[in-house]
Amino acid sequence: MSCPPLLRGLRIPVIAAPLFIVSVPRLVIAQCKAGIVGALPALNARPAALLDDWLAEITETLAAHDRAHPDAPAAPFAINQIVHRSNERLDADLAVCERYRVPLVISSLGARPEVNEAVHGWGGLVMHDVIDDRFARKAIEKGADGLVAVAAGAGGHAGTRSPFALVQEIRRWFDGPLALSGAIATGDAILAAQAMGADFAYIGSAFIATEEARADERYKQMIVDCGSDDIVYSNLFTGVHGNYLKPSILAAGLDPQALPSSDPSTMSFGSDRKAWKDIWGAGQGIGAVGQIEAVAQRVERLAHQYRAARQRLGLPARR
Repeated sequence: MSCPPLLRGLRIPVIAAPLFIVSVPRLVIAQCKAGIVGALPALNARPAALLDDWLAEITETLAAHDRAHPDAPAAPFAINQIVHRSNERLDADLAVCERYRVPLVISSLGARPEVNEAVHGWGGLVMHDVIDDRFARKAIEKGADGLVAVAAGAGGHAGTRSPFALVQEIRRWFDGPLALSGAIATGDAILAAQAMGADFAYIGSAFIATEEARADERYKQMIVDCGSDDIVYSNLFTGVHGNYLKPSILAAGLDPQALPSSDPSTMSFGSDRKAWKDIWGAGQGIGAVGQIEAVAQRVERLAHQYRAARQRLGLPARR
């Protein structure tokens, strides 16, 4: 399996998932300094002009860090772009990303060749998130460099495929960069993702319960207090199926056991922030999140667990 130079040298093989509303420059910078890929959705910057300020802050802060720590430079960062036709900001947001030569773009909800070509034009890489093998093939055919396999149990918009099935189907034909998403919140699970054939673990929910995340403190504590039994899979809130915290659904006055289905044509992932401000997304792996802590501490914990898991299996230390 091939890994592009951009993604080599991470402290542990982790890409932080871009979290709608929650991911902001403070979180991304902390993730990159800790040695993993930090990411945020372009749509988190509101108004749209704020994206320029955010990318300036991220690039300048990480450049200063690298000058001060030449032996331990920060990991690269990523910007998530919703490429569905309903995202009216896409062209303008891509132009801002081009100005800052964003190293990695994570595209979602509809692979588009012109987006991939634009990113390649400034020297960036594109990883597209997919929920099944059919969409994976389409993404690569349309020019994506890598894939994020969003398996069952992932937070937010998620698929229903077992990670074993999804990774093995993709690896039958694709040898490029592959990240696996779905209930990964420990170093053991990171190693398991690699054992299945993925290059990277894609971790989101565990970073909601961090000091740097822009999340309601009740949301952070709910991540700590809940487990997999508290996750509800529904398409009611955005038109796309996703995983949400049961207590937040109850707090909104809804019955988690009797949620109606939504018309997919009403997709509102970028325009309706209420669905994410009041109904909180999370993956099934949150049972492993025991406390709210700084990003550096969380990554240190993951790295320690990852090293210990390798040692238990008699694997050499990762360079």
